[in-house]
Amino acid sequence: MQAKDLLGMELPIIQAPMAGVQGSALALAVSNAGGLGSLPCATLSPEQMKAELSQLQAHTTRAYNVNFFCHQPPRIDEAKQQAWLQVLAPYYAEFGVDLAQIPRGTGRVPFDQTALDILQPFRLPVVSFHFGLPSQELLQPLRTWGTKIISSATTVAEARWLEAQGVDAIIAQGLEAGGHRGMFLTEDLSTQMGSLALIRQLVKAVKLPVIAAGGIADAQGVKAVLDLGAIAAQVGTAYLLCPEASTSALHREALSSAAAEHTALTNLFTGRPARGIMNRLMRELGAMNLAVPEFPLAANTLLPLRAKAEALGLKDFSPLWAGQNVQGCKPIAAAELTQKLAGKI
Repeated sequence: MQAKDLLGMELPIIQAPMAGVQGSALALAVSNAGGLGSLPCATLSPEQMKAELSQLQAHTTRAYNVNFFCHQPPRIDEAKQQAWLQVLAPYYAEFGVDLAQIPRGTGRVPFDQTALDILQPFRLPVVSFHFGLPSQELLQPLRTWGTKIISSATTVAEARWLEAQGVDAIIAQGLEAGGHRGMFLTEDLSTQMGSLALIRQLVKAVKLPVIAAGGIADAQGVKAVLDLGAIAAQVGTAYLLCPEASTSALHREALSSAAAEHTALTNLFTGRPARGIMNRLMRELGAMNLAVPEFPLAANTLLPLRAKAEALGLKDFSPLWAGQNVQGCKPIAAAELTQKLAGKI
C-alpha cells in the first residue's frame, strides 16, 4: 500500500511530532506542501489543543496527524522524589532555586476521554501514539470516525503487538531518532536497534505498512528507507531550524554548533530515555541515572533550574532533543525542506 492511499498525503514524508518545539504552524506548512504534518498534543492543555486543532482545520484541506503519549500515569514515590532533589541540590544552590518553586503534580497526561471528546468534532484523518496504545475503548471511536491509527515500535515484539491491536501502520523508530524512545514492552535499552536493521526486520515480521524513522535527513536517506520497504519516512530533527518551528534560540544555537555531533539517550529530563545533545547535566550526572523519578515526574524538578540557566544564556539544564544526524538541519521554510526530502527540488 502507498502512503498516499493509506494516510492521504502526496509525498512520502511525515513530519515527526515534536512536543515543545512546534505547534500547528509547522504541521500546516508540511501538510500544505504535500507531506503529512503532525501536531504533538502531549504537552498541550485542553484549551491549547482545541485552539491548535482549529488552526489546522481552518488552514488546510490536506491530511494531518495528531500525536499523543499513552504512558501509564506515574505513582509518586515521595522518598525517591526527595532523594532526587538532594542530587539536584548543589545545582539549586548554584542558581538560587527555591524548592518551593518546583511544580507539583504528574505533568504530562496520557491520551484519555477528555482528549477523545476534544477530537470528536474534528474527525481527524490520522492519530498517532507514542509508548504503545491507549485502551481499545478509547481507540474504537477513532476507528468509527475513519481515523487511521499509527504507533511507534522499537522492536519486532512491539511491532507484532501493535499489529495484534489493529493499528493501520507501524512507525519503525530506529535508535538514531531524536526525542523520546517509543519503547513500551521493555525498559532494556540493549533491545534497541538502528533504523536500517529495524526497518527490514519489521517489513518481514508484520503485514502492516511500515514507516521509517530515525537518522533520515535528506532525499538520499528517504530513498534508502523506501528501498528497504517502508512506505514513508518520518523526519523530525531536520525540521527544527525551520522558521515555522518554535525551537528556542538556545536550542537552535546548539543544533548549528559542533555540539550537535554528540547526542546520547538520557532519562534526566523526563524520566524516560530520549535522545538529545550532550550538555552539562548529562555529563555530570550521567546521561542515564537510576535515581531519576518515574516519567514524567522528572520534568518538574528541572523546570525552575532550566529557567534560571536559560535566562543566563546557558543550555546546561535544557533538553536539547536531536537525532544522530543533524546534517539536514537548515533554516529554510518547512515547505521547501519537505520538497527537498521527497527529491522534488
